Amino acid sequence: MRITALAGGIGGARFLRGLRAAVSPGDEITVIGNTGDDIHLYGLKVCPDLDTVMYTLGGGINEEQGWGRTGETWSIKEEMKAYGVGPEWFGLGDRDFATHIVRTQMLAAGYPLSAVTEALCARWQPGVRLLPMTDDRVETHVRITDADGPRVVHFQEYWVRLHAAVDAEAIVPVGADGAKPAPGVLEAIAGADVVVLPPSNPVVSIGTILAVPGIREAVAAAPGPVVGLSPIVGGAPVRGMADKVLAAVGVETTAAAVARHYGSRRSGGLLDGWLVDTADAASVDQVTAAGIACRAVPLLMTSVEATAEMARAALELAAEAAK
Repeated sequence: MRITALAGGIGGARFLRGLRAAVSPGDEITVIGNTGDDIHLYGLKVCPDLDTVMYTLGGGINEEQGWGRTGETWSIKEEMKAYGVGPEWFGLGDRDFATHIVRTQMLAAGYPLSAVTEALCARWQPGVRLLPMTDDRVETHVRITDADGPRVVHFQEYWVRLHAAVDAEAIVPVGADGAKPAPGVLEAIAGADVVVLPPSNPVVSIGTILAVPGIREAVAAAPGPVVGLSPIVGGAPVRGMADKVLAAVGVETTAAAVARHYGSRRSGGLLDGWLVDTADAASVDQVTAAGIACRAVPLLMTSVEATAEMARAALELAAEAAK
């Protein structure tokens, strides 16, 4: 079986670990990773979502925080602070710096991001094929109004520095409209037996991937079923600020509303199937009425095995949708 998943950072990476555990030997998983969270810091190209997937599946992630390296030290950050060089609000550890240095050197030498990602994964052996959504520069920005007045900030500043404490008024994937899918992205979607939308942020993770021209159309036209898992449980995000960015695009923070946001493939949307948590079982009929097959199963990723059960449920729903 060939499975293609569109994924963001922590939630997507943890789901992928369960998916990898759920599939049979010989099954192939391709991951199209969000690069809208990418940011340039200290002259380096930082790709938080790609790295989180790579580290998580490669056994190098800091499990407690869900991002960054295990066994990390912070000497470089401390020295940068001593020089008065910021930003202090975004932490890069010493081990993490090495990844960004290698990436930036390869990009400067003329390698595209997709080739750089492949080279980095050669060390980590994540057990999946990891593709950036695009080789072009795309960065998600957020329009806000705070004490400094109306302004637009990079998504990383909105989330890491401001902790999403102010309302998001608009989400802007800067550069997406002129970007092209990275090599292999469209082929991975067209060749998949199943396309999966993990419980990643539907606006700034999955939504940014879909904003690259050609990717949404490819998912809508995928020959196999498209199934998704709700990132909303009991009317709230499992983690992160999905509620803030969903409000910015006029979507309620409910499992059913997110399903309707993606839409049914029967009516020009993306989904054939949608999993909601058992806490949201009452929404199954609403999703079904929207033309999307729906089941309620436990969706809390409390362990790799619990996550693998989620993945199996998604694949079973896909098999039913394909009949």
